[in-house]
Amino acid sequence: MTSASDRPVGRFAPSPSGEMHLGNLLCAMLSYLSVRSQGGRFLLRIEDVDLPRCPAHRSRQCIDDLKRFGFRWDEPPLWQSERTAFYQRLLDGLTMRGLIYPCFCTRAQLQREAAPNEGDTQWIYPGTCRSLRPAEVSRLLRLRRPALRLRVPERVYSFRDLLCGEVSEELQRGCGDFVLRRSDGLFGYQLAAVADDAASGVTEVVRGRDILTATPRQLYLQELLGCPRPVYAHIPLLVDAGGRRLAKRDRDIGLSVLVRRCSPEEILGLLAAACGLLEEARPVTLEQLIPLFSWEKVRRRTEGPPERGVLRLPPIAGSGSAPQGKELP
Repeated sequence: MTSASDRPVGRFAPSPSGEMHLGNLLCAMLSYLSVRSQGGRFLLRIEDVDLPRCPAHRSRQCIDDLKRFGFRWDEPPLWQSERTAFYQRLLDGLTMRGLIYPCFCTRAQLQREAAPNEGDTQWIYPGTCRSLRPAEVSRLLRLRRPALRLRVPERVYSFRDLLCGEVSEELQRGCGDFVLRRSDGLFGYQLAAVADDAASGVTEVVRGRDILTATPRQLYLQELLGCPRPVYAHIPLLVDAGGRRLAKRDRDIGLSVLVRRCSPEEILGLLAAACGLLEEARPVTLEQLIPLFSWEKVRRRTEGPPERGVLRLPPIAGSGSAPQGKELP
């Protein structure tokens, strides 16, 4: 019999800067089904470390939405906005080891001087402030508050993703030294995500393909902090029946609109059909999907190369994303 300590632990970690959309729900669903199908535990983390962009009412709405769709977590939700002292202790430890330095570059400077990382919204940092002399640092500190960057080695970090296969990146060429605390004092995603996954005992991370290129940075941080490495699954982009990318601006497919037109079971059925867990869209509950889940089904349904693949959503009744004359059964 498997002990509690041997059971896999998954999590859903939304950033409540806006209302949940179908892509968020897909990520939550696959994370939930994966660990529940293995007899594991499921956690919820609210990534609201950027409080100005993540008001409390959005966090509450996210939790209510998840409950409406039948999600249940095994511990109280973890709120990143309450954990800044924890992140600071980790940052202080890295600073004592000489791994952190102040960066005074502005966003405009980075856009002029650095190249964008392929498939990423981050810029490859050219090391402008890496070797500043103490006198220059003192002068610049009088002008503006710096961000704090982590020095990266000339080293390749690799992992095997459950959906994308082998992924590798040479950190200096792929991203450069990256920010752990922003110039406004807020902690960056990389440190907070790694720290909280380790503290919560997370063994399996399911998240969007847009975060794929961030993972080698997190492997490096895990190594520095002595954290175990989870298993990763970066899910494909969700597109509508015509192949158009689903975006937050498409309000006709936002959850707040869809739940007035379709039941939670119908919406879950749409996502399950997109993933290959069902042959066709039909109402279904999360619990009914657990015995049907496998990553192999998701891989088979993914269109395009693994690192850029998409999942195609069946037509939605009454939505602009549905071809004319086709509706949800």
